[in-house]
Amino acid sequence: MGFEEIIILSLAVIIGFYMAWNIGANDVANAMGTCVGSGSLTLKQAIIIAGIFEFLGAVLVGAHVTKTIKGGIISPEQLVNSPEVFMWGMLAALLASGIFLQIATFYALPVSTTHAIIGAVAGFGIISLGFFEINWETIGKIALSWVISPAAGAIVAFIMFFTIKRKILFSEQPMKQIKKLAPYLVFIIAFILVHSLVYKGLKNLHLDLNFTQASLWAIGSGIISAIICYAWICKKKLNENEDQIDFVERIFGKLLIITGCYITFAHGANDVANAIAPLSGIYGVITSNTVATGDMPVPVWILMLGGFGIVVGLATWGYKVMETLGKKITELTPTRGFSATFGAATTVLICSKLGMPVSTTHVIVGAIVGVALARGVAALNTGIIKDIFASWIITIPATAIFTMILFKIVDLTII
Repeated sequence: MGFEEIIILSLAVIIGFYMAWNIGANDVANAMGTCVGSGSLTLKQAIIIAGIFEFLGAVLVGAHVTKTIKGGIISPEQLVNSPEVFMWGMLAALLASGIFLQIATFYALPVSTTHAIIGAVAGFGIISLGFFEINWETIGKIALSWVISPAAGAIVAFIMFFTIKRKILFSEQPMKQIKKLAPYLVFIIAFILVHSLVYKGLKNLHLDLNFTQASLWAIGSGIISAIICYAWICKKKLNENEDQIDFVERIFGKLLIITGCYITFAHGANDVANAIAPLSGIYGVITSNTVATGDMPVPVWILMLGGFGIVVGLATWGYKVMETLGKKITELTPTRGFSATFGAATTVLICSKLGMPVSTTHVIVGAIVGVALARGVAALNTGIIKDIFASWIITIPATAIFTMILFKIVDLTII
């Protein structure tokens, strides 16, 4: 490895870490914003728990094999003879998406980090290969998801919170009802989370389970979890100066934390690729002197770099977007936060199985809106919703333009 390659790799590591930092600052709030906003966790507790699960998800079951070109936006075959162009293009994409995410985080706006890097790669493709070489079908599906993702999350969360209100909160004996229904809720939670992990989330561990096998794992886990919940909740009693509604909220706070931990783990496993996929592509070019045209292995040190960067971003700046999701859209309680988080996890699982491209950010925002609507339109802060939706629309074109500008500067001065 020559001096120039060392400089490029060092630069790629720094920018890759910067991108991971911004992913942690903006995206991790998807899981923990509801926990903090509902009072189920303090900000410090949320940062510690999310940091652990994010890092474990990224390193243990992260993208051990990742696509060289994120999202199939451009074809790597077209760049086989231009490895230097590819390297600088990926660097520009990483830096551009990182800058956009930092701006969004500064204004406390939750955006999709996946869409940010896809837009950046598209920008590189346009300026280096041409407008018609971009996979616009994929871009179109992403645009469609701006509507489908939040709408689906809102519907599921609305139904869940409406059911909780009618069956538990508005019943004559809320405490009795939660003790009766909690094991069933835990069964559903465990089924969804385990099914999602073993059928999709743990694919990098080569657990080759079909849908039926994954379902059996999930059912077994659900039954065991329900039995444990039944034994646990039967012993629960009212605390001093606590009424039955407070008791119900306390129980749902525990369920919310469990669901939040799952989403955080899954986020680390899936979205760490947004930072390390371009970095891995650059590393592959430097070590092999060619552009990989298929899947490529990701070194463990790159996974650890991405996971660590996400944790640092969460710890230093994650509170800004957490505040938006947890407090600014609507007032959250543990039951409302649970409904939103459960709705998001369920929606992501179903849409993934149907092959629909969804963003966890978009789904959780939609789910929180759904919970707010279950209380009436007056409970919703429409102003912040407009700002969030506007930030979603500009994500892809903004990162594409940023990348084109950066790449053009590099092309005129270095390449």
